[in-house]
Amino acid sequence: MAKQSNLRRTITFITGNQHKVKEARGIFQHFSIEVEHVALGYPEIQGNLEDVSRYGAEYAAKRLKKPVIVEDAGLFIKDWGWFPGTYTSYVQDTLGNQGILKLMEEVQDRYAEFRSVVGFATPKTEPEIFLGVVKGQIAHEERGKYGFAYDPLFIPEGYGETFGELKREIKNQFSHRRRSLEKFALRYKDYRGD
Repeated sequence: MAKQSNLRRTITFITGNQHKVKEARGIFQHFSIEVEHVALGYPEIQGNLEDVSRYGAEYAAKRLKKPVIVEDAGLFIKDWGWFPGTYTSYVQDTLGNQGILKLMEEVQDRYAEFRSVVGFATPKTEPEIFLGVVKGQIAHEERGKYGFAYDPLFIPEGYGETFGELKREIKNQFSHRRRSLEKFALRYKDYRGD
């Protein structure tokens, strides 16, 4: 029985984003889960984060014939009707942080949420999803050199600093991705195979 507590599991993380892989490895080390990274593309269907993650995980698990996770995240700005949401990457690529700040110059209510959904699937099971949310505000200027994408704009609730000002080790303690990955890890530690 003692050997089982030292059992290390491996999960295949489907992503082309090295930042996500680093964050996942930092979180999963506490759960004795190794991360195998595969940059397998999958069709992104129209829908919410849950739909995208569920479909991507199912697609990748069947294609690779093993358990996988995918993760989709988005920035949801309340004043914009929770946009960009599932269009977060597209908006980042086309407008960038300076474009977001310009569009928000006159916005008073700067409430926003970072949401992360992990989709987990095996070749023989229905996909499961795990949601993580961090509430916060959009800053009035970019601040910080850490993180990526919108991190220098997002001030998490209870902090005076943006994600971009927080080192990865601190951000990983409470990020939206940590919350969804941690929920998955708690489920996966009891996974017995299909």
